[in-house]
Amino acid sequence: MSDRPHRIAVVGAGPAGFYATGHLLDADVPVEVDLYDRLPTPWGLVRGGVAPDHPKIKAVSKVFERIAEKPGFRMFGNVEVGRDVTHEDLMRHYDAVVYAYGAQADRRMGIPGEDLPGSIPATAFVAWYNGHPDFRDLAPDLSVERAVVIGNGNVAVDVARMLVLAPEELAPTDTADHAIAAFAGSGVRDVVIAGRRGPLQAAYTNPELLELGELQIADVVVDPAEAALDPLSAADLPAAAQPDRRNVETVLEYAQRTRTARPRSVTLRYLVSPVEIRGDGRVEEIVLVRNRLERTDDGTLRAEATDETETIPCGLVLRSVGYRGLPVEGVPFDERRCTIPHADGRALDADGRPVPGVYCTGWIKRGPSGVIGTNKKDAVETADAVLADLAAGLLPAPAESAADAVEALIADRRPDAIGYGHWRAVDAHERALGEPHGRPRVKLCSWEDLLAKR
Repeated sequence: MSDRPHRIAVVGAGPAGFYATGHLLDADVPVEVDLYDRLPTPWGLVRGGVAPDHPKIKAVSKVFERIAEKPGFRMFGNVEVGRDVTHEDLMRHYDAVVYAYGAQADRRMGIPGEDLPGSIPATAFVAWYNGHPDFRDLAPDLSVERAVVIGNGNVAVDVARMLVLAPEELAPTDTADHAIAAFAGSGVRDVVIAGRRGPLQAAYTNPELLELGELQIADVVVDPAEAALDPLSAADLPAAAQPDRRNVETVLEYAQRTRTARPRSVTLRYLVSPVEIRGDGRVEEIVLVRNRLERTDDGTLRAEATDETETIPCGLVLRSVGYRGLPVEGVPFDERRCTIPHADGRALDADGRPVPGVYCTGWIKRGPSGVIGTNKKDAVETADAVLADLAAGLLPAPAESAADAVEALIADRRPDAIGYGHWRAVDAHERALGEPHGRPRVKLCSWEDLLAKR
């Protein structure tokens, strides 16, 4: 291998990007990594996706801070690959490019009324209360009495819980100030979480489910008839994974609870899917169809609609049916799975052959699955592939490998790009704002404020 440091671009400063960066910088050969992100803030979903009342999960940012201190690290924030610099630009300046930009868009339900005011992707709602600058002005109408959340993964549980937290539960968190004010004046009293399959197939984790039973001012409500497993699920229960069996036990326990005088509630519904959202100019009700589970050829259970429907009055619908990745021009992309096709993190072309110097990790590699820690093993696999290909001499040297050549390119294309030192200033300012109030930070939530803080 050459004595010159190998220069690698990592696109996406979330957990996958940082884990990949850390592993590359720990290599036994000289490596320099430039970490790109379209936002002026790093950490991805740790900052903008993890529920604010889960500070222990956010503590992983300390790992990322240590990675940023390693020799050879640089960050270019407020730089969007595909807009400010192209894939071809990166390939001209780096030995390898690792795409780790996640799954940024929401999946659609494809039903009438989906775009009525009051029907919002959960992705946008989560970004709004977490202070993402793109969603600062989302302004969801929380004056309504009932909200329906479609989906039963952890994100669905998170948004339902945020809607019914007591002010005292929100106060010590880093929830964006505009969201804290909106939640304080909220009229939402009932949140319905609607899942298309049964309690055994629900995608949420047991800790998330258990939290619903510990809320200060909200009951968790389950109809015993919906908690009972259908015959096919009951047959699968003995061989199911332990976390899935625990979920079933928890739901059955909730179904036995008696409603208290708490002013709010979270109702868990199963075997229902949305078929229409109705309203005169905004959401007023949602139509759900009753499902039954059928065995597929591969042995899994699939939800099939019946002829039975019901209509639920509501003023807010939060669509939590999944994230999807978006393509970058010039990079292979699987339109069906919305990921970069790969083998062990090596991007593959249309013929299934590795594209020299192009790699992927995180959600854009495997799809929107797993928890924050899942990204570490995933990123190490990809970083090892990069290092192995470098050692084997499989990657052509970049045409412009000097670090200052990249700086000149960014200065020309994106003069207001920021470095990691800028983020440190933002971080220190936010923490200082939060300290007098016992909060981890008070977030700057506008592009103007984030870019102005030097």
